Amino acid sequence: MNTTSPDRLMKRFEDLSRQANQRGYVTYSDFLSLHEQNILFQVKNKLATEVRLAGGYEFAERQLAAFVPTDALVFYSDKKMSQAEAFPICCIRIQPLYPKFAEKIGHRDILGALMSLGINRGKLGDIIANDEDLLVFVEESMVDYIMQELTSIRHTMVTLSVETNAKGYQPRLEYHETVISSNRLDAVIAGITRLSRSNAMKLIIEGKIFINGQECQNHTYECKENDQISIRGFGKIRFSGVLGTTKKDRTKIGYESFI
Repeated sequence: MNTTSPDRLMKRFEDLSRQANQRGYVTYSDFLSLHEQNILFQVKNKLATEVRLAGGYEFAERQLAAFVPTDALVFYSDKKMSQAEAFPICCIRIQPLYPKFAEKIGHRDILGALMSLGINRGKLGDIIANDEDLLVFVEESMVDYIMQELTSIRHTMVTLSVETNAKGYQPRLEYHETVISSNRLDAVIAGITRLSRSNAMKLIIEGKIFINGQECQNHTYECKENDQISIRGFGKIRFSGVLGTTKKDRTKIGYESFI
């Protein structure tokens, strides 16, 4: 999905749902950003089919939407195929061909190398780049092309392989605790980002906060255990919950940041 126009996205989602309903089989979108997923949630009740999302592993941010007509629900009820496995998503593992001479490769390096091959961003899901893993989730249709054409990233020669157990991937998390005034969203954002309460409010008002994939502009929302909170410009955290109160009646919370 190349456009950022909400109206055009809504029409596109409605069209995909209508096609799926008329033809009787599951139709998929490209990988959707959080912003695009939020637009999908807004139009969800107008669609002719059910909608399901998956990104290749449990905590994926970028996800494909599946528009599932009633006749195709059996597609997901087959005990031999999980919902995640039903999506046309593959994971490619990237490794330096000569580790001793390899540069440090980051998210932007991988994305830039793939985009330079002429690949549309919508065909690419999450990119994971840390000290242990270099992984990219892609639509199945792109696997052969990427495996053939991606031979280097920056000045580092690379070798590629298909990751067979990607759906079980667990991202690296770092646990933190902090003390805030309350469990309201504005206070939680301020505590996590170390911003003032007013600047945290600004992030919320500007639509830069997503909770479990949906934009949240309600600053009084009370964060719940296991909420996934994405903060544009700051990353993503999983809220662990309220741990108690201090002697000064302030709220102690725990959260895990995605590394």
